[in-house]
Amino acid sequence: MEIISLKNVSKAFGGVIAVNNVSMGFYSGKITGLIGPNGAGKTTIFNLISGLIKVDKGRIYFKGENITNLHPWEISKKGIGRLFQDIRVFKKLTVLENVILGEYNPAEYPYNILFKFKEIKKIEKENREKAIELIKFVGLEGKENTPAENLSYGQQKLLSLARLLMGKYEVLLMDEPTAGVHPDIVKKLIELMKEMAKSGKTIIFIEHNMNIVSEIADWLFFLKEGEVYDMGKPEDILGDEEIRRIYMGIGNAKT
Repeated sequence: MEIISLKNVSKAFGGVIAVNNVSMGFYSGKITGLIGPNGAGKTTIFNLISGLIKVDKGRIYFKGENITNLHPWEISKKGIGRLFQDIRVFKKLTVLENVILGEYNPAEYPYNILFKFKEIKKIEKENREKAIELIKFVGLEGKENTPAENLSYGQQKLLSLARLLMGKYEVLLMDEPTAGVHPDIVKKLIELMKEMAKSGKTIIFIEHNMNIVSEIADWLFFLKEGEVYDMGKPEDILGDEEIRRIYMGIGNAKT
């Protein structure tokens, strides 16, 4: 069964159609890539799934439930998390503090502090232990007390991923996770994505590096001008001469 599905989804900004009657499905434990030239609608689809913008037409379903146009926080609570292309870490906080913020903290509510003190302490201890495990998982062990601003760009991406995983999301939307990072970090991110999929996470990612796409994707959707132009296994999509012309701008693609 598809864990996320889009049914005839459309979105326009003024007179510009960004996504046009798109239908696609994503399966649990699989890594699916959205590829295509700039302006093809990839990020808009992410924004629609995560509730940052509203769907004009069509429906979006999560595990069979209609989540179309729910608020971002409602979608997040249901189990869909997002790693943004731009790094969003709290630079003055430590690595450990950043990761802990990815999970619910009952101490945020005064009532709980007054009447559930022991329970809060237990949850905080569990959150700290889990955060330390995730820091180790992403390869930042030993940097728990390092301010986030002292990490390299690539390490900050790993930190963002650890915080995302802290939220126990079933689906991870990853917008160009390897862009602009050192090759060693790219290798680490690829390993992590494969491990997360093996553990049952559903990963949907946007990526422009076709070597990375071919290495990690189970399935691809190729988008052109807001529509699904083709879909299939990486070897079939990336090996298609016409798609290569469209994507790489080689020669004159058919219209």
